[in-house]
Amino acid sequence: MIGRLADHVVESRGAAVGTGAAVVAMAGPVSVGKSSLAAELAAALADRSLVTEVVSTDGFLHPNAWLTERDLMARKGFPESYDTAALLAFVDAARRAPAGLAVPEYSHVTYDVVPVPERVLGSCDVLVVEGVNALSATQGGVDLAVYVDAAPEVVEAWYVERFLRLCTDPAPDSFFVRFAELDRDARIDLARWTWRSVNVPNLTEHIGPSRRFAHVVVEKGPDHGIARIVDLRAA
Repeated sequence: MIGRLADHVVESRGAAVGTGAAVVAMAGPVSVGKSSLAAELAAALADRSLVTEVVSTDGFLHPNAWLTERDLMARKGFPESYDTAALLAFVDAARRAPAGLAVPEYSHVTYDVVPVPERVLGSCDVLVVEGVNALSATQGGVDLAVYVDAAPEVVEAWYVERFLRLCTDPAPDSFFVRFAELDRDARIDLARWTWRSVNVPNLTEHIGPSRRFAHVVVEKGPDHGIARIVDLRAA
């Protein structure tokens, strides 16, 4: 199935705007597996001799200090917590000439943007920009827009699994070290509360509605595998 998604990328690359990289935007709920799918897509495109770079929109989040000053920490991941102008400028620059672009980075250990990012893009044929706001920020202004989806109860379970994993033996500088003393049941309760009070509203109000900008929808099954790919342009 990943080969079919790669086919869509190849087709869109033929009609790409610009002389640099063709841009694929990939959005979907928190914990639906966008990063893993983007990595799989990059590997499939490498088999077709296409150099692909993957960039997360998390790197374009405003720093925690900026969010705290504006009382927006509880809205982290919502549209107003991102530097959308910087993200759009990055995409535009990549379409012209990606080589040498500095990539803003985010640490899921410290739960904050990296102050001095070290990653620099090389020359590439395809740039995959993945994140919850990838479609809402670009609003169809990319070569291929992909929405990744799964059943709500399945995504919630994946979120809880990821939360528990991050709370297991966290590094001293990890954001999740504060939850290390909680027992498993308390961690699960906290994860579910966060999912339902923060992630569900964001999904309902912002992430889900961005599906209207998608060219292709990738539906995932409980095993994390691709169950179906729907080409909305053929509808």
